[in-house]
Amino acid sequence: MNQPNTVTVKILDKDYQVACPEEQESDLVVSAKYLDKQMRSIRETGKVIGLERIAVMAALNISYELLQASEHSGSEAPAPEASAVEGLNRKLDDALYQLRQLEIG
Repeated sequence: MNQPNTVTVKILDKDYQVACPEEQESDLVVSAKYLDKQMRSIRETGKVIGLERIAVMAALNISYELLQASEHSGSEAPAPEASAVEGLNRKLDDALYQLRQLEIG
């Protein structure tokens, strides 16, 4: 019986085992490195605490980038207005900052 191909990726210094077809392994590694870079960037701002919150913020940022790329490539995928997404990001940052202050105090 064939064992599924498992790839180990490191994100924020933690190892994750991910099942992946062999032909997509290099894409998975590149994706994991990009996610790691995004999460490190968010963590370095000091505004977001907690792995889960950092992951959500990274997912929102990457989703926004994907929508923008789709919009610029002429894809018919609907993209939110940049100002709306930026406003949401500011609101999330403010809420997370307030939550952090509550956790500290």
